[in-house]
Amino acid sequence: MASSAARAQIGVTGLAVMGSNIARNFAKHGYTVALHNRSVAKTDALLAAHGDDGDFVRTETIAEFVAALEKPRRVLIMVKAGDATDAVIEELADAMETGDIIIDGGNALYTDTIRREAALRARGLNFVGAGISGGEEGALNGPSIMPGGPAESYESLGPLLESIAAQVDGTPCCTHIGPDGSGHFVKMVHNGIEYADMQLIGEAYHLFRAALDLDPKQIADIFTQWNSGDLESYLVEITAEVLNQVDAKTGKPLVDVIVDAAEQKGTGRWTVKSALDLGVPVTGIAEAVFARALSGARGQRAAAVGLAAGELAAKPSDIAQFTEDIRQALYASKVVAYAQGFDQIAAGSAEYGWNLTPGDLATIWRGGCIIRARFLNRIKEAYETDPALPSLILAPYFRNAIETAIDSWRRVVSTATLLGIPVPAFASSLSYYDALRAERLPAALTQAQRDFFGAHTYERIDAEGKFHTLWSEDRSEVAAG
Repeated sequence: MASSAARAQIGVTGLAVMGSNIARNFAKHGYTVALHNRSVAKTDALLAAHGDDGDFVRTETIAEFVAALEKPRRVLIMVKAGDATDAVIEELADAMETGDIIIDGGNALYTDTIRREAALRARGLNFVGAGISGGEEGALNGPSIMPGGPAESYESLGPLLESIAAQVDGTPCCTHIGPDGSGHFVKMVHNGIEYADMQLIGEAYHLFRAALDLDPKQIADIFTQWNSGDLESYLVEITAEVLNQVDAKTGKPLVDVIVDAAEQKGTGRWTVKSALDLGVPVTGIAEAVFARALSGARGQRAAAVGLAAGELAAKPSDIAQFTEDIRQALYASKVVAYAQGFDQIAAGSAEYGWNLTPGDLATIWRGGCIIRARFLNRIKEAYETDPALPSLILAPYFRNAIETAIDSWRRVVSTATLLGIPVPAFASSLSYYDALRAERLPAALTQAQRDFFGAHTYERIDAEGKFHTLWSEDRSEVAAG
């Protein structure tokens, strides 16, 4: 019910579906929630449909909205990232007082969050960039929440967020991530892993159809079975549901009437751009981003239909064996995607001095979020056992899982290649693993080439320091100053 006399513990501005659902989530957990939206009609629509969810305060202006909040005021912004967020922050900041807290729950670029946190800190306000994952359902019933920002703000804000977050084994899927932009950075990498995970599942599906000639219903049954084992996850679960869906208009599987062009909102691209800046190879995530871009190049793809495929191999005759090979390849490639994501988080933490704890992230990703999966418990255990783990792949459980899967993984990639079926994420993940385990890489030749045309120097395996060969002179070697 709405009450103009209530004093709200939390305010939500921006009442589209995500904002409305998270406001309802707060209310259902016993908090009085102040509501604000640029269009008051959305506020009234929420109250008309869900006013009985709890105690809401209807407001029409920012001044009225801020006045309805207990001190320190806590305001959650759920508006479109970018200029709209800056505009709302500025309006709120002008109306708030020292010690009040502004929380951005949108998918903001973490560098924007760093800038905003510094600017508001200078004005005496606390700014929290909170990554929120789980979509519309998670916002209402319990998301995974990744708040960054000042540690002192979490003392006031943390209990509210932890109470509405998903709970796994009695532990909330929410923790203070670290300073300034760390929460949105972690959410960005989460989304990058999500891209890779979805691409890998898509490649598995494509192999079932193109290599084994299975129909969507048969594939749905396989994913349902997989979801009761090591691959149990939200994405595998909904894959089975999607593949079981029949289109009401045509009677065909829904997946067969959807245009095969995957869109993206940008967080995957942000992840890859950030990884490039940090010098971290996130090959599986990058291939997933590029695969979406290629799927959207519909004109090019239409023009390329009919290009030569070469001599293709026979399709696998042992359906059960190749199905198991795909399962193993999917699991191993998922391990690589998560390993690369955690490598990027470690690099970002070092670059910005955030002191992030990988085990905490695995803990809060176990429920509520899109990439929630059974094996996140294994990731949590791996980092608890060795917080300085050089790569997730080196943890005993995951090393054993990949060693078990490696033959299947190679068969899947080689079979797909011989059949002309694109598997960019499977293939790049396997190549990454092979490169990681190699004693020597061709980078020695690359460095020599760089020294030849640009005098970029090189190191030797048998001496300390940097060296340069006088390529355009007598080709003798000199120590580089």
